[in-house]
Amino acid sequence: MDVSGFTISDMVRKDYRTAEVFSKYNLSYCCSGNIPLQSACETKGIDFEELSAELRKSTRTFVLSNTLPFDEWRPDFLIDYITHVHHAYIYQTLPSLSASLESFVTGHQSKYPELNNLPELFARLTGILMQHNHYEDEIIFPYIKQIEAAYRRKESYGNLLVRTLRKPLQNIEKEHLQIQDMSGKLKLLTAEFTPPDTACLNYVVIFKRLEELHQNLIQHKYLEHEVLFPKAIAIEQKLLRL
Repeated sequence: MDVSGFTISDMVRKDYRTAEVFSKYNLSYCCSGNIPLQSACETKGIDFEELSAELRKSTRTFVLSNTLPFDEWRPDFLIDYITHVHHAYIYQTLPSLSASLESFVTGHQSKYPELNNLPELFARLTGILMQHNHYEDEIIFPYIKQIEAAYRRKESYGNLLVRTLRKPLQNIEKEHLQIQDMSGKLKLLTAEFTPPDTACLNYVVIFKRLEELHQNLIQHKYLEHEVLFPKAIAIEQKLLRL
């Protein structure tokens, strides 16, 4: 992003992802953001080139083809993808988004009463997502990697490793449905993440971030429920026949 000639607010309107960078440097992008970035940096003693580099990094866009053969990936590689892309995104995004949402709604309760139920719903979603992801990272994913490696090497003791995923995956499916339901309610409460015409820039940024999270959760669930877990169950069945 070429930041020359833009005010802070201009840049956030152009790409909401820059908002987190400005927050990190304690630069307001909403009500008092109508000053050129270079002037703001000089006033606060911020290295303009360093900040510009961070803004460029924050707005990089990586596009994944819809034709990627996820169903052909080995389970261990698929797990690493889910862990380093989707779970890492959740761990990084939820704390800051939760704090931003809580702060904004608390400060604008009378102006935007339609948002008053959002923090509680988002807190419940955050709680179940963190618990869900930690359980997968610490219990489910290592187990799948273990049985996949045993099957790939045709280990004679492979059947002894099978503890059956059926019950744990039933619980995970219940959590997936809860997450889907809460995410759907967020979408409903936010009119499909569409802020009103009178919304301030902070309002717009929060809605953009909520929409980004919603899309991530859709992809996340698909990769686990439709691709990874069926593969893992099939491996268990094959190991038991070795």
